[in-house]
Amino acid sequence: MSAEPDPGTAAAAVRRRPSLPFDPIEAAAGLWSQHWGDVPRMRAVTSLMRVHQLVLTELDERLRPLGLTFARYEVLVLLSFSRRGALPLGKIGERLQVHATSVTPLVKRLEAAGLIRRTPHPEDGRAVLATITPEGRDLVERATEVVMGARFGLGSLSDEQCDDLTSLLTPPREAAGDFEV
Repeated sequence: MSAEPDPGTAAAAVRRRPSLPFDPIEAAAGLWSQHWGDVPRMRAVTSLMRVHQLVLTELDERLRPLGLTFARYEVLVLLSFSRRGALPLGKIGERLQVHATSVTPLVKRLEAAGLIRRTPHPEDGRAVLATITPEGRDLVERATEVVMGARFGLGSLSDEQCDDLTSLLTPPREAAGDFEV
């Protein structure tokens, strides 16, 4: 990035972490190569995981003043996109590609904040519906402005680079059965 972030912003707080005087992934790759092979994949997956940590930390920091984490924001967005503003908890887990046990605490926090309501499913007595409230819809709009203002944590990449990254990451997702072609 060319401009320094405003020191009062969440992004600045994320960037205030001390930088190492070397690239730890490259250093690890050098050591890795002395013991095992497949350095390009080790370097790629380690870079991918580190970027995931950095992006998630930045987005969580930016959403914190709104009382959200990125995971809770994703639930609100998913509900806001649904036709009725409501989905069964199992469907939320399926769509967000997380285990059902991860959905329950997210939904409980959102419900405690008045952003969603949990009700018994009218057609399936075993299921619970999460429904976004008007307050949840308002907050998802404000939170989306924050996330987009952060350029989804990928502001250092051009649109073309983002498209390239998506293309690069699609084959491993497809190979893992993440979606049907």
